[in-house]
Amino acid sequence: MLGHELILKMGNPILREVSKPLLKEEIVSDQSKDLVKKMWEVMEQAGGIGLAAPQIGVLKQLAVIRLDSDSERYENIEDSEEFVIFNPKLEVLDETKQGFWEGCLSVPGLRGYVERPRKLKINYLNEKAEEKEVIVEDFLATVFQHELDHLFGFLYVDRLKSVKDLIFENEINNIPEEKILD
Repeated sequence: MLGHELILKMGNPILREVSKPLLKEEIVSDQSKDLVKKMWEVMEQAGGIGLAAPQIGVLKQLAVIRLDSDSERYENIEDSEEFVIFNPKLEVLDETKQGFWEGCLSVPGLRGYVERPRKLKINYLNEKAEEKEVIVEDFLATVFQHELDHLFGFLYVDRLKSVKDLIFENEINNIPEEKILD
């Protein structure tokens, strides 16, 4: 369980700070390559589908995301490509809200029902400092918003409409099905 031990938990002040963007030279450095490798390892060991650098105490604008249909934490998701995201700029393309029961490696044992915009465009630099653009929607859009929030000092609990929308993970099966599928 090495992954969980390295992840900062809600209450750690680093999680509330704004991360710094990286210069292209920094992105292609050996230090950044090592950081990206470490983030993938920590995320996989912890069973996550995304991880932001602040979650392991590094205040840099970097997140990694990969949806995995074999995930034990999330059912009925499709695999996605691997995303290594430096210095993201997010633009909402469809304001229509969609809700999911989000979990977070920095908020272990809890899930929160969060509604977020359904479709976005993200411009970012990849691990080769190349400019990239991706349009994401549905659950993947939620994952992007969740992870990129970490870069600006936000946790999903900040996005809850009500504390009534916060539950323990092991109670997810007691939620009415129509609320889970929203």
